Amino acid sequence: MAESIFRAAFWLLLGSIFVMRAYFSYRVHRAGERLLPDRAAVEREGRGAFAVRFVLFFVLLAFLALYTLDVPWLRVLAIPLPSWLRWLGFALGVASVILWTWTQATLGTQWSAQLQLREDHRLVTTGPYARVRHPLYTAMFGVSVAFALVTANWAFVLFGVLCIVGMLVRVPREECMMLDEFGAEYASYMQQTGRFFPRVSRSGR
Repeated sequence: MAESIFRAAFWLLLGSIFVMRAYFSYRVHRAGERLLPDRAAVEREGRGAFAVRFVLFFVLLAFLALYTLDVPWLRVLAIPLPSWLRWLGFALGVASVILWTWTQATLGTQWSAQLQLREDHRLVTTGPYARVRHPLYTAMFGVSVAFALVTANWAFVLFGVLCIVGMLVRVPREECMMLDEFGAEYASYMQQTGRFFPRVSRSGR
């Protein structure tokens, strides 16, 4: 019974993310902006990194299908976590989804899942961007950890680690894109903000 509750909690988090992303993707599409990457975006991210991200998406779908079917071998990968820790993971997931939604709302139609900027793109420094340069990735980090804790399964731990590593590789390339576009304005912004969390010292990121 307890496991069924945690499964429901997992699907609640995942469903919230899918609905939220679908809504903001629709807004971007309705504004006439591009959702899929162009050749420049692929080159900017790196063909290898883009291919890995593409494959990871289908790996996630496979994990979700196996988790839904509750296949026996996936149960072997279960982690004996206490219930309080799994509920803590759910709370982290809720907070991360809220941050994710706030970030997307702040970006509006300027948001893109690709390393590409919109026409007449402006530097956003309000909302969660006032103190953090990449709050969207911060939210994704939180969701990855939340999924691992709520499911208590090594398969989701592995997937979370791969996602986090991929985001850490991607962020410097995104910042180079922003520096190329906004120059000194973005350089100054980098000095005033943390990369994933608010700065706590002059030298901290």
